[in-house]
Amino acid sequence: MIRGDGHYGRTEVMQWCEENAVDYVFGLSGNKVLQRLVDEAADDIRTRRALGRKPVLRGFTETRYQAKSWNVARRACARIEATTLGIDIRFLDTNLASGSAERVYDVIYCARGQAENLIKMHKSQLASDRTSCRSPIANQVRLVLHTAAYWLMLAVRDVVPRTHHLSNAEFATLRLRLLKLGARVIETASRVRLAFAAACSEADLFRRIVVALQPAAP
Repeated sequence: MIRGDGHYGRTEVMQWCEENAVDYVFGLSGNKVLQRLVDEAADDIRTRRALGRKPVLRGFTETRYQAKSWNVARRACARIEATTLGIDIRFLDTNLASGSAERVYDVIYCARGQAENLIKMHKSQLASDRTSCRSPIANQVRLVLHTAAYWLMLAVRDVVPRTHHLSNAEFATLRLRLLKLGARVIETASRVRLAFAAACSEADLFRRIVVALQPAAP
């Protein structure tokens, strides 16, 4: 499946996906034709929000739409949000035949945002854009090292209990709260012990992560 905003929803891309059995969900710029096609659903949501005196009310609908540059009509889904300030409608087009308009928009299309967040953390919080070496091979090696750091940070976050406030924390927060800790290191013949300060709020979580990341016994 290919997901992307409206910049990627070109006629050539959609035709290629359809010819090669590739699913796609692309953002679609609104226009007067699309708004007219969903006007009935938009008016219903607007009216129900006003009658219920709700600050915001969301709804979804779908229609068939064919732009001038398209060779066929395609499925278009709309997210309609009515607020006290007015109504906002976002469109997308897809070749998915199953799934409600709400699922296609909220679950499938909007999930691309999480992928963008992970790319942002890879670049800005792990400095993977520092590829200033003169040699392309050296830059590639640096990128591999930054990617290894990404997977290590992701592995640490994945073992944080879901109920903990750091379970969805960004890498910069994890680095400050779990890696940049002051501790006394005590080495003995059989083990290395870490003694945390009594006021260390993440000491218990640190112990849990260490246990969870230990390799299984052979």
